[in-house]
Amino acid sequence: MIDLYFWSTPNGYKVSILLEELELPYRVIPVHIGKGDQFKPEFLRISPNNKIPAIVDPDGPGGEPVALFESGAIMMYLAEKTGWRFLPEPMRRRYEVVQWLMFQMGGVGPMLGQAHHFRKYAPEPIPYAVDRYTNEAARLYRVIDQRLSEATYLGGDEYSIADMATYPWLRAYRWQGQDIEDYPHLKRWYLAVRARPAVQRGLAVLSEKVDRTASKPTGERWDNLFGSAQFDKRPAAE
Repeated sequence: MIDLYFWSTPNGYKVSILLEELELPYRVIPVHIGKGDQFKPEFLRISPNNKIPAIVDPDGPGGEPVALFESGAIMMYLAEKTGWRFLPEPMRRRYEVVQWLMFQMGGVGPMLGQAHHFRKYAPEPIPYAVDRYTNEAARLYRVIDQRLSEATYLGGDEYSIADMATYPWLRAYRWQGQDIEDYPHLKRWYLAVRARPAVQRGLAVLSEKVDRTASKPTGERWDNLFGSAQFDKRPAAE
């Protein structure tokens, strides 16, 4: 059984959705990032960048255990492990998917994360940052909408890990200053992905621990998520 080190974030949901789509048995190990669990030595041994998600697969290559961090790498590993499910094996088709997965990893996640931060979490409004990241969010949405005017899914005709990686980041489109009605092809895809039972199960992981009414984090929780705790020097994990 795979151990999934998880908290309820878009990057966490990417992997829980894939595990549900693959119907692989897994055990959820909560890593409460507001309380600083991501900085514990036992987690840093698995994820040295102190980010979720991470996995430990006791039945890795050659039958040996393997630990992985970085959600994109985890998704590629799980797809290959299960016989190239949701990631085509033929090279040309595979890299059609991989390029959109990298687009999510290098653009959608980081830029929309900044839009979330400056529009919702920043201690005080910074108009330049709000405008910059709202505009960049709109640009990325247009790229996705254009792609989905040409193909059913991001990677082509078939649903893939690129779709699973991107969808969780677009769920908070209002936080990013976007109106999904402005992107008709993206909306068609968004509703189709959202309707998948495995997606709904993946999004339900740890739902009982998520406080949707919580206000802007303060104090220790702020430091753990955005502040000084992120930058503390820590001894290397043994």
